[in-house]
Amino acid sequence: MPPRHTPEQLARQRIDVSLTTAGWAVQSRDEINLGAARGVAIREFMMEPGYGYADYLLFVDGQAVGALEAKKEGFGLTGVEPQVKSYSDGLPTKLTAPHRPLPFLYLSTGVETRFVNLFDPRPRSRAVSGFHRPETLAEWLRADTLSVWLASRAGSGGVSEAPVQSSSRPSTLRARLQRMPPVYIPNLWPNKVEALQNLERSLAEDRPRALIQMATGSGKTMLAVTALYRLIKFGGARRVLFLVDRSNLGEQAEKEFANYRTPDDNRKFTELYNVQRLTSNTIGASTKVAITTIQRLYSMLKGEPELPPEVEEGSQFEAAPAAPEEPLQVVYNSAIPPEYFDVIFIDECHRSIYSLWRQVLEYFDAYLIGLTATPAKHTFGFFHQNLVMEYPHERAVADGVNVDFEVYRIRTRSRSRARSSRPATFQSWASGTGAPAPCAGKHRTSRCPARPRTSTEASSRGTRSG
Repeated sequence: MPPRHTPEQLARQRIDVSLTTAGWAVQSRDEINLGAARGVAIREFMMEPGYGYADYLLFVDGQAVGALEAKKEGFGLTGVEPQVKSYSDGLPTKLTAPHRPLPFLYLSTGVETRFVNLFDPRPRSRAVSGFHRPETLAEWLRADTLSVWLASRAGSGGVSEAPVQSSSRPSTLRARLQRMPPVYIPNLWPNKVEALQNLERSLAEDRPRALIQMATGSGKTMLAVTALYRLIKFGGARRVLFLVDRSNLGEQAEKEFANYRTPDDNRKFTELYNVQRLTSNTIGASTKVAITTIQRLYSMLKGEPELPPEVEEGSQFEAAPAAPEEPLQVVYNSAIPPEYFDVIFIDECHRSIYSLWRQVLEYFDAYLIGLTATPAKHTFGFFHQNLVMEYPHERAVADGVNVDFEVYRIRTRSRSRARSSRPATFQSWASGTGAPAPCAGKHRTSRCPARPRTSTEASSRGTRSG
């Protein structure tokens, strides 16, 4: 019989596989070779006296940068942070490290993994679907300090005026999001200003998901473009994703990005940042904003070379199955690792992202921001009840953003002949001798059934730009 493994041994086997898949060379402590790969994870590394052994010590470019605490499957990870933090503090003095304590800390069972970045202003663990790649940690280590970052943005639209403590630590996305400049954009509709302020406040509080509910026609896509511009320029987002549920909405979003002019220097968005609407399963190396459907994103994560265009034509968010389906299985893809996008905007995010497509979204270590006019109960649940903007049609009309409409049932001559056999109550609408037919549509008003309308009256609806 093959030897039976303990739950702890099984967890470490899974962790070894996950680390290897993410580009790490896993070694035991008696065969250390820091030159074997850019990222090396050493098992059972002895720390300073009194700090025990780190389950895994992580090296990038020959320098210690982090530690990993392994636990058996089912063990709760949210209370283990102090233990892995002790490894961060107990690094042997003879080892070279760019920063002490070690900044990048992981806790994992091989099934569940959590990550803590001590460079963040309020370090706390968050769930990740896999380990970050060594080159990602190296990039984070090379980031400008917060004071240098803010100074580089001082002459381009303003920055937060709060004092910055002198520090040699690299800045992080979460640190930069706390120092976003005030939202002052001339000619921007007040509803978008309010939404931007609320969204950026949520991001500064490090809330991983946020929902924006805005009436159709009130400018959700333009709001998203404005928000992404600020997140890239002032927040330092490395790469962002605008996710749609069918190809024609991706084309519309691409036009919004192409037509957007920045509020500070009136340059086109596409002159500053490369925007790519994906028509193949390849993202360009210089792409800053990727626009794609959830169908193509899943195809790319599976490693498929191409996706038939007709698959993107129908709405996958709307197409709720008759019976509940299991979430799609997503495995690690080294070409699109979990940290590939910093922010994901999800347009029309109201249905099957909670069942069929949920795993695709939760694969990424990114802020998830939903846009919808018609949220369902599951929508609020998926976005952790974090509704940062509620802008219904009635408020849009009151603000002059949208134009109100009424729907009337119109009786034409041809319809009258075709339905001459209907009861007298319907016929009497035209003669004025009976009750009018009820108003059609969900936007029924008190005026609608009160008096009949002539055949020349029609429904109207409109929007205003801004």
